[in-house]
Amino acid sequence: MNRGELGAALRALRQASGKEAKAVARSAVMSTSKLSKIETGKVAPSVVDVESILTAIGVSDEVKAEYLEVVRASTTETTAWRLVRRMGVHKAQQQTRALETQMTLLRLFQPALIPGLLQTPEYIRAILSRHDLTEDVLNRTTTARLERQQVLYDDDKALRFVITENVLRWRIVSAPRMAEQVDRLISLSRLPNIDIHIVPFTASQIDIANHAFVIRDDRTVSVETVHAELVVTDPRDVATYVSKFEGFTSLALSGDSMREMLSGVRDDFLREQETG
Repeated sequence: MNRGELGAALRALRQASGKEAKAVARSAVMSTSKLSKIETGKVAPSVVDVESILTAIGVSDEVKAEYLEVVRASTTETTAWRLVRRMGVHKAQQQTRALETQMTLLRLFQPALIPGLLQTPEYIRAILSRHDLTEDVLNRTTTARLERQQVLYDDDKALRFVITENVLRWRIVSAPRMAEQVDRLISLSRLPNIDIHIVPFTASQIDIANHAFVIRDDRTVSVETVHAELVVTDPRDVATYVSKFEGFTSLALSGDSMREMLSGVRDDFLREQETG
């Protein structure tokens, strides 16, 4: 949850309580102007600020504890996956969709999995099933991720993906389903606003494919680690990721040569199905 989302959530809680901003600000020992800036995302609140606001609003101890944990995570720009699961994985997908609705340029590097926006329903369920989710949460999260994919057909957005060849061969689903997944990449690569690059095994590497990352509008970078998601906002750090992305792009196949490679991988899966 970024500070804009946190501010909006605090405003929603205050409005639901029926309390005026002036009264909450007074009880929280801050100016009405500061409260307004926090609620509109213009000012990043401290842990003390949020605790004071929630106390003034009169929320339960459980709600207060949940929000304070979010703030403590955001101060280090990290959100642990355990917190995401507690708040609802499907809700996290909805928040990501909101970010993707606002952006105009996305650059995504993925050395381990097919990017979520490009996944088939079967691939999505296979990935999510590896987490400790109930069937209901699994279904809702799958639906939320599929709804995110509507952004693929928005011509006002430029979506650039760089993936490594091993992503195509990593057995997440059965051979027939992997063939379908690869075929989907071929189809999506023909959309005018989508650019898919694949770094082949044969490319001479000049960098290390450490982990996946997503750059949105040169403003923020999301990095998924084993235990948490890291959000990078410092322009100097964002520039580092942009440089890394462009470096891998320069080594990658694109256009017809990329689709020729994908067709070969797909056919390998289909032959495996026939001889299996």
